This record gives sequence, C-alpha cells and structure tokens, in this order.
Amino acid sequence: MARERASASEATGESLNMVSAAEQLAANLNFGALAKADELKKRIWFTLGALLVYRLGTYIPLPGIDPAIWEQVFKSQAGGILGMFNMFAGGGIHRMAIFALNIMPYISASIIIQLLTTVSPQLEALKKEGEAGRKTLNQYTRYLTVILAAFQSYGIAIGLQGAGNVVSDPGIFFLLSTTITLTGGTMFLMWLGEQITSRGIGNGISLIILAGIVAELPSALANMLELGRQGALSTGLILIVIVMSVAVIAFIVFMERAQRRLLIQYPKRQVGNKMFEGQSSHLPLKLNTSGVIPPIFASSLLLLPATVANFNAGKGPEWFQWMNTQLSHGRPLFLFLYLALIVFFAFFYTAIVFNPTETADNLKKHGGFIPGIRPGERTAEYIDYVLSRITVLGAVYLAIVCLIPEILISYASVPFYFGGTSLLIVVSVTMDTVAQVQGYLLAHQYEGLIRKSKLRGRRR
Repeated sequence: MARERASASEATGESLNMVSAAEQLAANLNFGALAKADELKKRIWFTLGALLVYRLGTYIPLPGIDPAIWEQVFKSQAGGILGMFNMFAGGGIHRMAIFALNIMPYISASIIIQLLTTVSPQLEALKKEGEAGRKTLNQYTRYLTVILAAFQSYGIAIGLQGAGNVVSDPGIFFLLSTTITLTGGTMFLMWLGEQITSRGIGNGISLIILAGIVAELPSALANMLELGRQGALSTGLILIVIVMSVAVIAFIVFMERAQRRLLIQYPKRQVGNKMFEGQSSHLPLKLNTSGVIPPIFASSLLLLPATVANFNAGKGPEWFQWMNTQLSHGRPLFLFLYLALIVFFAFFYTAIVFNPTETADNLKKHGGFIPGIRPGERTAEYIDYVLSRITVLGAVYLAIVCLIPEILISYASVPFYFGGTSLLIVVSVTMDTVAQVQGYLLAHQYEGLIRKSKLRGRRR
C-alpha cells in the first residue's frame, strides 16, 4: 500500500509538473516563434491566397447588367436588407458581382440542418454517431446550400429584370445565366471555405465573411470622414463614434472570453497495480453561446418590410406603409422589436446548440459528476439552470452591443460597417483565428521541447 501511495503521489506530482510547464509555456508564448513554424506559415499563406481569390471574385460583374443604373437602384435600397447583405458580401451586391450571394445560403442551410437535428430522430442519431455522422450532415448541408442558392439566385434575376432598365437584354437566357452564375459562385465559396478550414488557418466560412467586412471598412471610414468634411457630420460626433467603436470592441473581447466554469469531479481509479487519485476539471459555459446569430436573424426579419416596400416603389396597402414607417431605423417600435428578437434568438439558438441532457449523459458515462448534484437527470437540470441564467447576461450583452450602434446608424448616418453585428463578427472571428494560431505555435514549441529532451537522454 505504501508503494502504491508513493507511486500515486509521484504520478500526481508529474502531472502537476506537466500542467505547470504547460502554463509557463503558454505564458511565455510569443509570435517570434512564427518564423520557425514552417507548417503554420504555409497554412497562413494558403489562407491569405484563398481570401485574395475571394476578393477578386467580388469585382467580377454579372453579365448583362448596366452598372450605372444598378448603382442608382442600389442607393435607393441601401437602407434595407440589401445594405446589410452587401456588408456580409464585401460589396458584392453593390457591384452585383458573381459572388453577390456570398456564403449566406450555406449559413442558412447550416442553421436549418441544426434545427432539423432537434426535430428529426434520424438526424439526431446521425449527430450522435461522431465523425461519420458529422460527414453525412455536412453533405446534407451542401445539398441544401445548392437548393437555397438556386432559389435565391432566381429571385435576384427576377428582381433585376423588374428593376427598370438594369438588364440590357432581359429574357429566359438572362434568368438562366444569372441563376447558374450566382449559384456557382456560392458553391465555389463553399468549397473555398472548406479548403481554408482543412489546409489553412481558422474557420474558412467565418474568415470569408470577415474578409468581406474588413475589406469595406476603409471605404466606410473614408465616407464618414468625407461627410465630416462636408459638414453633414460634426467632428465631435466622428470622435465619439471612433471612441465608442474601440470601447465596444474591448467590451466584446471581455464578454466573449467570459465563462461560467462548473467544477467536474472524477473518482479514484485503479490502473493495474497503481491507484490514481480523483481528478477535477471544469465544464466551461460561455456567456454568449449563440454567437452572432441573434443579431443577424433579428436584423434580417426587421429589414425585410423595408426591402419589400422599396421593391414595390412605395406601393401597397395603407397598413403596410404604416408598418414600414414604424420599422425604419431609430423608431421606438424598431428598437423594441430588435431588442425582443435578439433576446429570443439568443435563448432559442442556445437551446439548439447546447443539450444539457446529452452533456450530463456523457459525464455520467465517463464517471464525472458535479459535487453535490446527483448524476443523470439532476445534473442536466442543474446545467440547464445555470445556462439559462448566464444566457440572460449574454442576451443583455448582445442587446447593448447592437442597440447603441443602431441608434448611431439611424440618427448620425453612420455606415452599417460600424454596427454591432459587424463588430461582433470581426472581433469573434479574429479571436478564434488568433487562438488557433497560438495553438499551432504551442504545439510547435512542445515538439521542440520533446526533441531537446530526447537528445539530452541520448547524451546521458
């Protein structure tokens, strides 16, 4: 027994030393090691090259479009949903490029498949199968992306034909060519995003959206400064916008890193003749589990009436005109519904992406438990209890980040690019990408430490 305790204590001491070494290594991590990490540099160059290809595609216009007339049509509808989609498309809708749909059909398809996994038992079973099930669900997502992109492309082609003299030669050929071109552009971006994820750095789909937003930021800033030069915006207001943007970014970073950690205890276990002490870990619950989905959904739903009204040239029933007026930027009804939809989608999407019952079952399967809570159903109830309360904070955080810029957009003519949704996407994607880069650097440094230890062992 004494020997077993000694060996157990030695094992525990070794594990603690490894943990402290890992913490020290992470603390001393710097990007100076990037020059030595050849694999990471290849991945970064591949990612930059793929994003460059994407940006070039946003400047290739659709055939059969008069750019000057479309410029006028777009300006008249830039305050609706087209303005927001143009932000995600990196100016592709403004130029009506082959990548005008961007990657939005893929995102919509992913969300639909996630929703269906909670409804359909067959899809839920696939989700639990692991890697094979995930590949099957990804294939279903691709098929659905093609269907959604085809429908949206055909709708855009119909809308372009009905928008005055935008199309030089309308007809069935224009409808087919536009549908095929836009659908093909979305399929290419979907493939490009998957290539970035597997051969590059970061999440490819997120980086494509990030590249579109960041690419248009300089022109948006220049336009805002030009408005200041012309006297449309005061210098004090421009400074307030810049300071507020910096403050909002810092607030987003703080809240996106915020977690509620639940203590998980594992019992003692015996491996052979060795008895290992019980270990403890944490189950991290993010304050904002839903990410940037609630603002995107809320903005899309609220901007839809304005877009329909613009396409109808202000025509329609009286009640529709009243609703469109009340749902314009800055109106109290718009702000109230925006707040309500953000809170609703924050809870709704969190309930979809995080299953407390499944988490509790996995803990029970591996022998883990929360101290003071009975494993199984009671653990699931406790996790759901904690998650519901931190989601309240997450929803309030999303509402603050999105409503303050929304007021600036409506009352100070600040571009969409300085809105809460765009800042959320830019900051969260950047944080995830930097974390992945640090992970590669950490792995590279570990490999170097292992090589050194082996050389020292041989010398001895």
